[in-house]
Amino acid sequence: MNSFEISPRRTLVVVGNGMVGHKLLEVLLDRGATAEWDIVTFCEEGRLAYDRVGLSSFFDGTSAEELSLVQPGFFERFGLTVHVGDAVASIDTKTAKVTSRNGLTVAYDALVLATGSYPFVPPLPGNDAPGCFVYRTLDDLEAIRDYAKSVRAGAVVGGGLLGLEAANALKCLGLETHVVEFADRLMPMQVDDAGSSALRRRIEDLGVSIHTGMRTEEIVRDRRGRVRGMHFANEGPNGPIDDLKVGMVVFSAGIRPRDELAKAAGLLMGERGGVIVDQACRTSDPRIYAIGECALAPDGGTARRRIYGLVAPGYHMARVVADRILGGDAEFRGADMSTKLKLLGIDVASFGDAFATAPGAEAVTYSDPLANVYQRLVVGPPDRKQRRQVTGGMLVGDASLYQTLVQMVRGDMPTPEHPEELIFPARSGTGPVTMGVGGLSDTAVICSCNNVDKGSICSAIGRGAHTVADMKDCTSAGTGCGGCVPLVTELLRFEMKRLGLEVSNALCEHFAYSRQELFDLVRVHRITSFSELVTSHGNGKGCEICKPAVASMLASLGGGYILDGEQAALQDTNDHFLANLQRDGTYSVIPRVPGGEITPDQLIAIGQVAKDFGLYTKITGAQRIDLFGARVDQLPDIWRRLVDVGMESGHAYGKALRTVKSCVGNTWCRFGVQDSVTLAIDLELRYRGLRAPHKLKAAVSGCTRECAEAQGKDFGVIATERGWNVYVCGNGGMKPQHGVLLAADLDRETVFRYLDRFLMFYIRSADRLERTNVWFNKLEGGIEHLRRVVIDDTLGICAELEADMAHHVATYECEWKATIDDPERVKRFRSFVNSDQPDPNVVFVTERGQPRPARPGEEKPDPALLATGTGL
Repeated sequence: MNSFEISPRRTLVVVGNGMVGHKLLEVLLDRGATAEWDIVTFCEEGRLAYDRVGLSSFFDGTSAEELSLVQPGFFERFGLTVHVGDAVASIDTKTAKVTSRNGLTVAYDALVLATGSYPFVPPLPGNDAPGCFVYRTLDDLEAIRDYAKSVRAGAVVGGGLLGLEAANALKCLGLETHVVEFADRLMPMQVDDAGSSALRRRIEDLGVSIHTGMRTEEIVRDRRGRVRGMHFANEGPNGPIDDLKVGMVVFSAGIRPRDELAKAAGLLMGERGGVIVDQACRTSDPRIYAIGECALAPDGGTARRRIYGLVAPGYHMARVVADRILGGDAEFRGADMSTKLKLLGIDVASFGDAFATAPGAEAVTYSDPLANVYQRLVVGPPDRKQRRQVTGGMLVGDASLYQTLVQMVRGDMPTPEHPEELIFPARSGTGPVTMGVGGLSDTAVICSCNNVDKGSICSAIGRGAHTVADMKDCTSAGTGCGGCVPLVTELLRFEMKRLGLEVSNALCEHFAYSRQELFDLVRVHRITSFSELVTSHGNGKGCEICKPAVASMLASLGGGYILDGEQAALQDTNDHFLANLQRDGTYSVIPRVPGGEITPDQLIAIGQVAKDFGLYTKITGAQRIDLFGARVDQLPDIWRRLVDVGMESGHAYGKALRTVKSCVGNTWCRFGVQDSVTLAIDLELRYRGLRAPHKLKAAVSGCTRECAEAQGKDFGVIATERGWNVYVCGNGGMKPQHGVLLAADLDRETVFRYLDRFLMFYIRSADRLERTNVWFNKLEGGIEHLRRVVIDDTLGICAELEADMAHHVATYECEWKATIDDPERVKRFRSFVNSDQPDPNVVFVTERGQPRPARPGEEKPDPALLATGTGL
């Protein structure tokens, strides 16, 4: 009789089901670990693993289910055991057993600690008052959302990565938002002083107040014990700094490892916390491993240890432990700490030796204080061939070069001969150096979170993964922090084009269509809402790319008042309040002044409004008068008084026609040959409110002296003795470009007909946020093709284009008037969702003697202050 030796099954216990703990399970399952291991995991929270990196999207409407990393039936399908809402309370290393808070005891052959970290709360008096929160879990975010309904202002303690994420959350909740940072600059671990200054200016432009170098001494309570402010230990030039009046405080001042279990079990600990592990991620007990933010890992194989607070190193540790548990010899030898984030909508990146600490490293910096863009490039010392390699850098405001520069730091892409040309214009004057994905080696890591290289992605393309969604399913690239998705998309398109495959130009992952195709779907099927479009032709709930793009399409096709129903949630900040948000948190109001022509009564009304509301006034470069400093609750009252004298919205807040500039024409000018003022007025009134992929500017000059600068506009008309010349696709912005002559010596009717066709063709076929000049430069066939379309009608669509424009003209209504005529619509224009009271904390920016506006409760500003120009 034959006998068999049956190998006994072993038990693996995973303590923690966060992102890193769940990644360990996924890797183990991919490698068939359940053939010999029974796997048990404990999840302390009441919900399974979810995406903490994308936590802030919760305030944009993303549900807890959408953030989940666990597919339905995951544990049942693979035979894993999970205990939700139950944490391990103790580890007995002698008997190799764990006991949970609910009294469950499980024996283990191997144990993995993936307990993560907890937010550090400074030991301040009052830090436990109602109104104090941390920003860590979905439960925390739900509590912050609910409490925010009862307060007007909130502060975040901490100006690092998570602190700015928390500030964005408070801003999204409609609160006056402050960031309080102990260090002298924001994000001190990622950017230098200059980079922090650029970041600070950008954040302050969004209406968030920044307080750096502040030593918080106490969280001040009101009589009910709730938060009412923050008291500082700082001294100003005139004595102690005033308390900051806020109704809630969110602590985001760093993290500490959750190491209490390991410490109680007698495992070797770091001096400042963290479970010490070796390069196998094994603790001082050979049966116990630790991964993620609870582990004090060796750095680069040296004795220096560190806690890695990013998800990518945690995932790397998970892969190492999975390999070790299955008999391999993988090692963790440090991890890339490069990061690229979008904080409050602002690109920030830091990579490699960002602070040039290595011997011989030197930095090249580029700073544009007007655009608040800062770029710092670090290069190492010359090698034997006098070549220098990019070794690090930081990017603020424009991080488009991030992926390219990171690949150079890793050595997967060669550094050009003159690396400074990566951020400065090239010596030849042909523009900045560009190095596409074709220059990457097959070993170049594209997705750091999941360690996916270029070769793996190219192989997946060969196996049929032809969309970003396919690539995520096939390789896991882009499923971590998401920062690599643009590079994955670029590589996907490059490789598919190289292989002769059809390349998708889908708008985003929620729609498998380009903007142009979506526009046609909306138009042909008469779709009137985003939810209808995403249900019928897309998937998911949308994102920051597709929502505003679809909002623009619906508005272009006459979708009605843009703030009704779900349309309001699609708009950006300016469109959301039909006014331009300024850096001090107030708004500017720009009424339409067609052709620069304005009546005395309208001038008087503008002056009286500015005087009564204490607004700063300025004549713009486009022949309009701008009124700065209005609180959001004042906007309807200001609009009502302007509408009463026949004025309307100038749409300065929208991706729409802004203005048609004009000279005085032949009515007054001795050189004028045509009536440019009348034509400019007629054009502006025809195209007012026309929503487009980007803003539109136009001009009409009464002669070839070109005083209105028509050739530098998206469309321009210049008078000749025989009629009008029409120019299109000019731009006077950051990249000036002369317009191109579309047609010459036209009569008025033909000017309108050709411009109707041109504008609607552009609206149909341009990409999102693409100005007419950029669109034209990509147009195959150039001006000849454009003439064939809008003049010769070779595509047979001109009748449709004219009909679309006629519909726009017929259905136009002033959004200001539509608001003030409806009491329900007026209600959205208030400082707080639960109160009609104005915000008493808005700080008005005074400029060149401009008086402050009236304080809440005042009908008009103090006359004495009007005379002196004293601000708030």
